[in-house]
Amino acid sequence: MKHRRFSFKAQRDLFLLLAYILAAGLFLSFSSGGFVVNFRRIGFSVVSGIQRGVYSCASFFSGTVNAVRELSDLREKYRALEKRLENYEAMQRSNAEIRRENERLRELLAFTENLPHRNIPAEIIGRDPSNMYSGITVNKGARHGIRKNMTVIAFQNSPAGGLVGKVVQVGVTTAMIMPLYDFQCYIPARLEDTRFHGLVNGQGDAESPLVMRYVPKRGQGEIRAGERIVTSGESRTYPAGISVGIVSGITSNDYENSIEILVQPAVDFAKLDTVFLLDPEEDGGGDAT
Repeated sequence: MKHRRFSFKAQRDLFLLLAYILAAGLFLSFSSGGFVVNFRRIGFSVVSGIQRGVYSCASFFSGTVNAVRELSDLREKYRALEKRLENYEAMQRSNAEIRRENERLRELLAFTENLPHRNIPAEIIGRDPSNMYSGITVNKGARHGIRKNMTVIAFQNSPAGGLVGKVVQVGVTTAMIMPLYDFQCYIPARLEDTRFHGLVNGQGDAESPLVMRYVPKRGQGEIRAGERIVTSGESRTYPAGISVGIVSGITSNDYENSIEILVQPAVDFAKLDTVFLLDPEEDGGGDAT
């Protein structure tokens, strides 16, 4: 029993001694400033870490904002480049159209200089199939020297030009043309090679072939597809030698003594925009405006 009490007392004394030693060590450390330095170091480390974190966040957001701004700038530059490209392509198309138009005008000029009759160029400004005629309106009239029954031709698929029709109405600054495909239009014509004569008549629309009637039946064995048909000159309205079209087919009936020839017009009316009005009463090339 005494031994146990002694052991407990010894342990208590040892604990107290260690506590005193630890307290003394802490006191000496505080007195020498060692812990103050450590706390400063710890505080600096903590603050530095916070600063690094704040800087990283700020850098991230700043970089994001800059990236968004740069992306917006790139989009604006891209749109500007697209616009410049569109303008450049439009200029290229415009230049190509100007070159084509100049080439066409040169060809038309050469064509008019070779015509044996005075001619007046005109632009088509309207088409009226519901009119009394399958009318084509041009921008030249009495003020420009246009008269009724003047021959109208076009330079399109042939160096010699092709027949369009004749003038049927004249205003001060405009005129109406009856095209040769009109069912009221009759044109004295002949086959250029075989020399057979007939009368060419329209069927009322530009998509249907013309018909050359009253061709002698004996010509059936001589006439071939593709042979050219021209005006015969038997009418004051249409001078001789103007291309009307080419043979595209022949029809014949046993009970008739003549054949009918289907004719493909020399002029493509769907593409027609410029015509020339001839004045057979005045010879000489050139044009009047």
